[in-house]
Amino acid sequence: MGPGERVLIATNPYPDGASISMALYNAVQEAEALPVLLFQPPKTQLDFADEAVIAALSTRPQVFISVSELKLGKDRQAILQPYAWEGKRYDSLFHYLLYGEKLLRGFWSPSVSREIFVEMVPVDYGRLKEDCALLGDKLSRAAQARITAPGGTDILIGLKDRKASCDDGDFSLPGRGGNLPAGEVFISPQLGSSQGRIAFDGSLDTDRKVLVLASPILAQVRDGLVSGITGGPQAEILSASLERAAHKAALFEREGKLPAGQGAVYARNARNLGELGIGLNRRARIVGNMLADEKVYGTCHIAIGSNYDEDAPSLIHLDGLVRKPTITAVFADGREEIIMSEGELALPQA
Repeated sequence: MGPGERVLIATNPYPDGASISMALYNAVQEAEALPVLLFQPPKTQLDFADEAVIAALSTRPQVFISVSELKLGKDRQAILQPYAWEGKRYDSLFHYLLYGEKLLRGFWSPSVSREIFVEMVPVDYGRLKEDCALLGDKLSRAAQARITAPGGTDILIGLKDRKASCDDGDFSLPGRGGNLPAGEVFISPQLGSSQGRIAFDGSLDTDRKVLVLASPILAQVRDGLVSGITGGPQAEILSASLERAAHKAALFEREGKLPAGQGAVYARNARNLGELGIGLNRRARIVGNMLADEKVYGTCHIAIGSNYDEDAPSLIHLDGLVRKPTITAVFADGREEIIMSEGELALPQA
């Protein structure tokens, strides 16, 4: 960042987040930029962000950083009256400014700890950028991705007309943003296209906590939606999360927090496949924190809920890890190429 740039940092009053945010505040000052640091109470995926945070975002800072104990929180006004930009609707001012108008840049670190920040942020960014570019190109050109894994995953995910994004840690230009720690390529599945079975066998996000899985949770997928979940007590926790998201969407519509008719849309998309991501951070390890877990090299993650193409809005986005996947890119002409084999990249130069 450069002298005079306005930088907004939003965090919660928990020790690790506060110390990281203060370090960032001081670093911004040293760069002769202009930091503002806001604290709000902790928020889950089903909570609204404090109005002061949204009001500060409305001043359109050049840089926005979120260091949250759980999540930043929903945008109350934008969910009710979404922003529109070039045919896309954004139910968050932050996403609108970042992905729509492309006026700001930044990063977000949900549930980050000092240990994760210290251990997993200092990576070989040159290698990471190369891996992301190679993998992102294959996924962007593929019509489908077939994923199998020793834990029982066997699913075909449609990717037609979707473009992969790279979380490679380069947030230097407006319109660029991602996590720190960085280290993944991700893409929104084509709506209604995915068929098969996911066996989550690493860790799994819910609306309230991350589960480190004692045994696989099986999610049956039909026409892009999760149609059934099995796997014992932890599977029941996931099912309850999806049910709460659907119930709360209907409640929001009744309370006037969602436009008429959108409650059913948000509820249905609580079972949508919202993301296929591939971890590429060689310093990351599974620790029961999804910020770190989804970056682990040798894993992929598939999210249930909202996507990044803004055409499947939901109140949740729950990532689940699959260990040692074999991922095959299937192109429109029928050609197939293995891009990851049992958790190892299988690309030239990788």
